[in-house]
Amino acid sequence: MTLKVLHLVGSAVSEFYVDLSRLYATDCLAATTDPARYDMQIAYVTPDLQWRFPVDLSRAAIQAAPPMSVTHAAEHLVVIAPDVMVPQMFCIPGMTTYRWLFDLLGIPYVGNVPAVMALTANKALAKAVVQGAGVRVPRGEVLRAGEQPTIGLPAVVKPVAADNSFGVAFVREPAGWTAALASAREHGSDVLVEEYIALGREVRCGILERDGELLCLPLEEYRMDGPVRGHAEKIGTGDGGDLRLVAKDGVRAWIVDPADPVTAKVWAAAKACHVALGCRDYSLFDFRIDPAGEPWFLEASLYCSFAHQSVLSTMA
Repeated sequence: MTLKVLHLVGSAVSEFYVDLSRLYATDCLAATTDPARYDMQIAYVTPDLQWRFPVDLSRAAIQAAPPMSVTHAAEHLVVIAPDVMVPQMFCIPGMTTYRWLFDLLGIPYVGNVPAVMALTANKALAKAVVQGAGVRVPRGEVLRAGEQPTIGLPAVVKPVAADNSFGVAFVREPAGWTAALASAREHGSDVLVEEYIALGREVRCGILERDGELLCLPLEEYRMDGPVRGHAEKIGTGDGGDLRLVAKDGVRAWIVDPADPVTAKVWAAAKACHVALGCRDYSLFDFRIDPAGEPWFLEASLYCSFAHQSVLSTMA
């Protein structure tokens, strides 16, 4: 008996997130297509809030699929009755509202529930929760419109609720505040300003839930060419205009030997984060390692597309 798997792809917000979702989902389908085991279905959402059900993720197939409203899409989902949904949407509505729709329809999905996704999408709230669990976090403050920072320099400025390092800036001198705050506010009115943790290393830690236990995966480390990693160090554009993942070439990122002394400390912190945030199935956390070898929580990135290039797939 095959498992009917629906991949929820696209974005309700922007073409950037549509393309990012399509990039990962295309790789996932290539990695997991097995007609003997899976009946693959695709639901494709666009920023005009229309749904399509293309046969594949080629541009021709997407164009050929008739658009429909969310009402008709929900009816169609009930008819095709997938056994499980794999979330491939990375915008905030995709992480929250669209997952709630599947809860309403009684269709199970892999990964974290909408409330956890909403919590971790807010970097300041996520920091407060994991700090309460005893995990180190950089001292910080949230600035609303018109407010000015009181954190000393150097500091890191970032939007409270934006991913992929959009609007992230490092401020070394007082003259840099204006541009940094303006850049962050292009991606949301609330801005998070944090003390800068001196650079030792920067790593990600993935966790899988297996048989009721938390399994920590080998860390992935990122090459740091500056004090912080910017958007251009994560995602670029290929010759054809499609998005490409920059930090996947073995030069900008690599797997850390589990015998490395930093691993055990990061694993302990990551497990505390997973439990405190209420994660389900899997989780992924970014840490800054200071010169003394101590990990500091930066943010949670609770995604897994099951693509070849997904961080959790790479770690596993």
